[in-house]
Amino acid sequence: MPDSTPRVAVYLDFDNIVMSWYDRVHGRNAYSRDRQRITERTDPEVSQRLAAATVDVGAIIDYAASFGTLVLTRAYADWSSPVNAEYRSQLVARAVDLVQLFPAAAYAKNGADIRLAVDAVEDMFRLPDLTHVVIVAGDSDYVPLAQRCKRLARFVVGVGVAGSTAKSLAAACDQFDSYDSLPGVSAPEGAKKTDAAAPSRAKRTRKAEPDPSAELLARALRLEQERTDEDWVHLSAVKNLLKRMDPSFSEKALGHRSFSDFVKAHPSVADLDESTNIVRVRLLPT
Repeated sequence: MPDSTPRVAVYLDFDNIVMSWYDRVHGRNAYSRDRQRITERTDPEVSQRLAAATVDVGAIIDYAASFGTLVLTRAYADWSSPVNAEYRSQLVARAVDLVQLFPAAAYAKNGADIRLAVDAVEDMFRLPDLTHVVIVAGDSDYVPLAQRCKRLARFVVGVGVAGSTAKSLAAACDQFDSYDSLPGVSAPEGAKKTDAAAPSRAKRTRKAEPDPSAELLARALRLEQERTDEDWVHLSAVKNLLKRMDPSFSEKALGHRSFSDFVKAHPSVADLDESTNIVRVRLLPT
């Protein structure tokens, strides 16, 4: 009997994630400002900043493993760089294949996007039983790769750092999750404070803007009702449609334990029926 377990390939643009997470923790363009001191590694303050922005490799790999059996996992970076070298032992311990890249110049890109894309496409033809491709990066350069993977009938999952990921990449994936939202990863304290303070400032300066998540929910409900020609539609079908419309959507990232809790948080948009085993939802008149 053939094995029906999904088979997953994981590709990490490691430099991209390390730099993006450093900027997320310490502020926009922080890595560029600290690059020279990071390279020299003689400043205790920079060492502390690097430690505070350590990437949880295990959280990424465990997340990828939730989709099925990990067939191969590759991480692309200049592993001679001291910043990346610190991760080598834990990556090897998780059976990650380290692909060495060398920058063309001191501050040039290392070509990870090209090498990663070539390897991924080759792997899909070499391993026809691959069902999922996980791309851990944030550059819009990976949009063509995500689109090609989907054309080759693979389910594409993207992982990127919040604030450093191109919207076009998230839209090109079947599912996209922020590294910040992965189990075990703690969002930067500074980001939490900033996010919490933003609404109060907005209230003082202008009227409340429409809630994008509420608008997305209403649009998904309207489309599902038109497709089924039913007033009440299955909650699971609405969630699946919503995820296809916006692969980066996550009810947990919005502070809700479940999708039904997310719907309940928008009583002016939708009505929920939990009286039977099959939970249903309908769009309320505007």
